[in-house]
Amino acid sequence: MSKEQETLVLGGGCFWCLEAIFQKLSGVQSVESGYAGGEVADPSYEAVCRGETGHAEVIRIEFDPEVISIPEILDVFWKGHDPTTRNRQGADVGTQYRSIVLYQSDDQKKMALESRSAAQADFKNPIVTEIEPLETFYPAERYHQNYFKNNPDAPYCAFVIHPKLQKLGMSSSQTGLPCFCDGKVKVVRASSSLTRRSGPRNVGIGS
Repeated sequence: MSKEQETLVLGGGCFWCLEAIFQKLSGVQSVESGYAGGEVADPSYEAVCRGETGHAEVIRIEFDPEVISIPEILDVFWKGHDPTTRNRQGADVGTQYRSIVLYQSDDQKKMALESRSAAQADFKNPIVTEIEPLETFYPAERYHQNYFKNNPDAPYCAFVIHPKLQKLGMSSSQTGLPCFCDGKVKVVRASSSLTRRSGPRNVGIGS
């Protein structure tokens, strides 16, 4: 990783969903699905799904902080899932689907705590997102990587991920903010719909 790039690890339900969202953002260099937050080394997907490892499904985002900041990434994160439901996103239930931010420095921890506090104003129910130090990130199996890109017509992609991207305005066929640059969403810092909401909500897009 170059000095100009940073990484952030987030979990909020199925990693296929978060991966698809953050691959759309300008300034994001790469997104890798994996596991973190548990006790078992080199976990398998099957073991994580059985709840045997303590790990959450997460993504590791590599990004250019000159283009997109951690607070902006976190703002999209709150909108991309429901941070008020513990160990659940829609029909996906289990500790592996918990909402979590795994920080790698004191600065990341501070920004995550401040972002979570600010985001609470947009939800009627309490945010239950965990903010914990990252110990080890374990990349997921190869077939999980770029899942939406490689399987756009799979049932989960068609009925869960695609509608979620549409709700976030991340479809090139949609007009207005946010804007698209080379097929990616650019976070418009002054007035983008990706950085402001009209008022509190009961749940997030993860439902």
